[in-house]
Amino acid sequence: MRKIQFILLLLIGLNAVDGLAQSTAKFFDEADSFFKTFVSNGRIDYARIHESPTQLNSLLELAKNINVRESNQAVFKAFWINTYNLTVIKGIIDNYPLESPLDVKGFFDITQYDLAGESITLNDIENRKLRAIFDDPRIHFVLVCGAQGCPPIISEAYFPSKLGAQLQRQTRGALNDPKFVRVADGKVALSEIFKWYREDFVKNGQTEVDFINKFRKEIIPADSEITYYPYNWKLNSK
Repeated sequence: MRKIQFILLLLIGLNAVDGLAQSTAKFFDEADSFFKTFVSNGRIDYARIHESPTQLNSLLELAKNINVRESNQAVFKAFWINTYNLTVIKGIIDNYPLESPLDVKGFFDITQYDLAGESITLNDIENRKLRAIFDDPRIHFVLVCGAQGCPPIISEAYFPSKLGAQLQRQTRGALNDPKFVRVADGKVALSEIFKWYREDFVKNGQTEVDFINKFRKEIIPADSEITYYPYNWKLNSK
């Protein structure tokens, strides 16, 4: 009898794991379809999503019940990157039309969403689920806060199987973009992302310029004066 009970419990556990894997794979596939449909050239078609939010709402409903574990780092990181970007869009659609995410009080630090079995804010996703767990400053170039000052959102989902390559591509793209890293006359003007999250870029004795040069085609002189240009919070709408 005990042996039969053990086998039944094992089968139930295996079915649960298989169901979880299927729902996670479904989330990534459907997120990919969503981004391909509504994102182009780093801009989001908020008006079109607002007219028909069913796909977005279905995605976040799916994300509500997904269980991702830190032990599976690629799945965990890819899930929360996609979920952050989707939830930003959800926050904008819920308050649409608007000129900037900052038009909504508490957009990043008060409004909560039910995701992966808990109520969580956008700042919680960024700081608790990603920055606190992963020593990876490239995250700052894939989290898109709904503003034009952000690195551009891409028209695809981040997948566990290719996350490393996607992070590299987006970081290189941002740090080689003359509109994002502005170099002139011995000075380098950086996005305020580098000011707000400076601690992420200067670990192990490196400077912001040292970090940037890891991804640059044209190396910035180490003694360049660093300044920060104002962040553009205008909506990144298509």
